[in-house]
Amino acid sequence: MRRIISRATTLLVTVFFLLPAAPAQQPATPAISLEIPRPPELQRDVDFWIRVYSEITTLQGFMHDERNLGVVYDTLDLAAAGPSGSALRRQRITQARERWRSALDEAAKALEHSDLTQASIDARRVIELWGSDATPSRLRAARDEVRFQLGQADRFRAGIVRSGTWEPHIATTFSRLGLPPELAALPHVESSFTPTAYSKVGASGLWQFMRSTGRLFMRVDDVVDERLDPFRSTEAAAKLLLNNYRLLGSWPLAVTAYNHGPAGMRRARETMGTDDFGIIARRYQSRSFGFASRNFYPSFLAALTIDQDATRYFPGVARAPAMSFHEIEMPGYADVSRLERTLGVPMTQLRELNPALRPPVWSGARFVPRGYRLRLPAEQNMTTAEFIQRVGADQLFVAQVGPRTHRVARGETLRQIARQYGYTVNRVAELNGLSTSAKLRRGRTLQLPDERPATLADLAARSTSPSPAAATDSSL
Repeated sequence: MRRIISRATTLLVTVFFLLPAAPAQQPATPAISLEIPRPPELQRDVDFWIRVYSEITTLQGFMHDERNLGVVYDTLDLAAAGPSGSALRRQRITQARERWRSALDEAAKALEHSDLTQASIDARRVIELWGSDATPSRLRAARDEVRFQLGQADRFRAGIVRSGTWEPHIATTFSRLGLPPELAALPHVESSFTPTAYSKVGASGLWQFMRSTGRLFMRVDDVVDERLDPFRSTEAAAKLLLNNYRLLGSWPLAVTAYNHGPAGMRRARETMGTDDFGIIARRYQSRSFGFASRNFYPSFLAALTIDQDATRYFPGVARAPAMSFHEIEMPGYADVSRLERTLGVPMTQLRELNPALRPPVWSGARFVPRGYRLRLPAEQNMTTAEFIQRVGADQLFVAQVGPRTHRVARGETLRQIARQYGYTVNRVAELNGLSTSAKLRRGRTLQLPDERPATLADLAARSTSPSPAAATDSSL
């Protein structure tokens, strides 16, 4: 058996290296601009986001005007108001919003009567903040634009530290595609460089890809979700940004399209008849082009400003060292517990290095798939041949393991389920102690036959076994 495995290893390594290589990356088009514009008319907004990212933490927040970000009415201290989302915190924010709405009403009336002698301190502050724009009509309109913005300074600082882990890969990836290096600051806005971040709308990972968009550039399924891999998702984000730029022709539009979508930004450009994002941000009206989309580019510029001078905003902050590892392309499917034992890498470390692998892989219900670029500690610098030798060709499979259980859905029959997985109804019924005509309760878990596919050693043994005719000839 050992001889067969050894011969299998040699044959499989030969086949693996004879496979056609992926096409070389095409050079980036020279038409891409490396300049990230900073429109002067957006500076007020950029300054607001610099304050959000560097001055106040997630225990504080600004009450401000939604349209004129230069108007910040107050800074709320929420340290004693409970965790984010708590009823007490929501109550404090609502009370503060009503306070400044009332102040705006009072200020508008005082201006109408040209009498500020009885105006409260809040009303006077409103008039002072709005300056020459403080007219009764404008202040009444501003009543519906009072907004709360949670601080982000603690998250941003932590993001600067984390960013060092992937900084070299991001820089190399963007350089290879000819993208401006400044775009590397985008994850500060998207996730604070948190690779496990999930949003309430379903975006995930360092670059916050939605599942549908992620599938255009990465593998996203129940076995592998590359949105959660900072290295693979960085490569996908670079391609998406490049596509956006080629469609829209400017970085303010392309970056905003990362949040709002390229079709939405093309519609905004056509509606306004201009590529000038300053005009679009100030004047474009659309139900879908809300506060987040309008402020995505200014918040990116703010994040970039802080990132480029991090110690000014966060004295003493230091970035984490870059992650070092060795990657090897899986020559077959394998049980992750087998990899742990044969490679001597603790499961916790495998998980840390391979965040794209989903729970079914870690539980053993699915194999680490063939072609997956398995990340190992840097000292595990082995060739594919050495990898096969260590893991064993008899433990590297040619196909993914099938599911071992099935949860019954409404109306499903035993025959339908057996057909779905390619088994006879008799076999599934016998395994679960049922008759072939048994009615199934919704939610019941059925056991499925535990059949493992052929291994690489099996294939090699078949290819090296003499045919019956050859065996007969040799016996003569």
